[in-house]
Amino acid sequence: MAASCFNPFRMRKNKSRSSSFPSSSKSQLYGDTNNMEKKRFDSLESWSMILDSENIETWETSKDDQEEYMADLSQLFIGNKFASGAHSRIYRGIYKQRAVAVKMVRIPTHKEETRALLEQQFKSEVALLSRLYHPNIVQFIAACKKPPVYCIITEYMSQGTLRMYLNKKEPYSLSTETILRLALDISRGMEYLHSQGVIHRDLKSNNLLLNDEMRVKVADFGTSCLETQCREAKGNMGTYRWMAPEMIKEKPYTRKVDVYSFGIVLWELTTALLPFQGMTPVQAAFAVAEKNERPPLVASCQPALAHLIKRCWAANPSKRPDFSEIVRALEKYDQCVKEGLPLTLHSGLVSRNAILERLKGCVSMSSSISVQA
Repeated sequence: MAASCFNPFRMRKNKSRSSSFPSSSKSQLYGDTNNMEKKRFDSLESWSMILDSENIETWETSKDDQEEYMADLSQLFIGNKFASGAHSRIYRGIYKQRAVAVKMVRIPTHKEETRALLEQQFKSEVALLSRLYHPNIVQFIAACKKPPVYCIITEYMSQGTLRMYLNKKEPYSLSTETILRLALDISRGMEYLHSQGVIHRDLKSNNLLLNDEMRVKVADFGTSCLETQCREAKGNMGTYRWMAPEMIKEKPYTRKVDVYSFGIVLWELTTALLPFQGMTPVQAAFAVAEKNERPPLVASCQPALAHLIKRCWAANPSKRPDFSEIVRALEKYDQCVKEGLPLTLHSGLVSRNAILERLKGCVSMSSSISVQA
């Protein structure tokens, strides 16, 4: 079983440097169908093989952190690639007899601006992720730096991304119970993240991972920052389809950009569709920022969820709820579902009116505040 999942080599600190595998190993690793891939910049050899050498460096941080988080490459086995980005590849692996994901970031040496940006993102991701501990945040394990490839080792999430999961579903097919379970995992992870003073800045279904128990964990902190350091920052660091209008317009922003992105993700859960499908990312950004458009909410969407989604993606950031408020609302909805009662608007999201505050439990749909879908 292991042989079918993992390539027959492991990362180690060699005493005698070797630039390549024996020809027989190469043949087994790539096969005839990968002849062109070997020539590509992002081939397996040019990425993971570069770690199999001497002089492994750590990121620039304190000596204590270097010792605590430095990966022991003699314990790291690299398997198959299962995801990729513009400058990164993610491989399945085994580290100290544990299944892991190995994110490798290749730093271009000929593009100074890109190199500086990727190095900063790597250092920021390691610094943040290594200090976050929550059931709904992907667990950091170790990291290493061997220019031009840097790697971050995290727990392995066997069921892939939330986007991959939704792609396999029919539109509008997720049950309310499933929607609430997944939304609660995400919102709890984000509530913790914000409690630590961190803004994710790229919350989207592709950065939400599922484990064997189908629980969601927030991942990919390459563009994240401490709110004290990026509160007044300008520029768009996320992904257009999920990006808040103030960030698209490169205006000052706060943690509420993550709440907007969560609203888009919650819409994805209710529909299983890609937001702004049929538009290019730039067209989606223009529609949001200049026309105040949002993905369509169909009549079949639960009124309570539709109301929450609209609150989250409000154009005015001050009108968006905090994640602590979102968690309370979703927990209330979840309680209604478990008790077999209709899902209704959570009073804390509707008004501060004392009468509404005294309404406990779930009431009939006819008495709930109607929300136009």
